Amino acid sequence: MAQGFLALVGGKVKQIFATVTSAGAANADNVVALDSAGKLDMSVMPVGIGANTQVITASEALTAGSFVQIYTNAGAAGVRLADASNGREANGFVLAAVASAAAATVYPLDSVNNSLTGLTPGATYWLGNAGAATATPLDATDTGNVNKVNQILGKAKSATELVTDDYGYQVL
Repeated sequence: MAQGFLALVGGKVKQIFATVTSAGAANADNVVALDSAGKLDMSVMPVGIGANTQVITASEALTAGSFVQIYTNAGAAGVRLADASNGREANGFVLAAVASAAAATVYPLDSVNNSLTGLTPGATYWLGNAGAATATPLDATDTGNVNKVNQILGKAKSATELVTDDYGYQVL
C-alpha cells in the first residue's frame, strides 16, 4: 500500500506519495517509505551503506542457503558450491536460489545465513557436502577423510539462522 501525506505545494493542498525505490536524482528531496518487507530498499541508501555482498556469476545452480566457494573460472571470479568432500572451502553463502550462469549475490562468512532449515539453536555447524552445513565435524584420524575440508561455519541462532564466522579451514 502506497504511503502518502498532504502537503501545501504552490499554495494548494496536494497528496504526495513516499518513494520506495529511488531512481536517483529524479527523486531528490522525496520522503522515503519502507518496502513490502518493512525495510528500506537499497536504492535509497547512500553509496557504501548496505549489505556487504559480492555479485558473482554462478557456474552451477545454487539453492537458497547454500555455502559457496569463490574461485577463478576462465580468468574471472566464479562461484560454486562449497564441498568438504572435494576440497572446496566455503567463502560465503547465497540467500536466494541462483541458476547456473546467473548472477549470484554472495554474502561473506561473518554474517547470518537465514535461509536454512532444521538447525538446532546453540549447536555448532561445519561445512558438509554440496553447499550444506552439518552438525558433525570430520574425524581427522579417519584415513577416509584425507584431502577433505574441515571447516567450522558457525553457531545456530535458531532453526533457520546460522551466525557464521570466518574461522578458516583445514585440509585433512
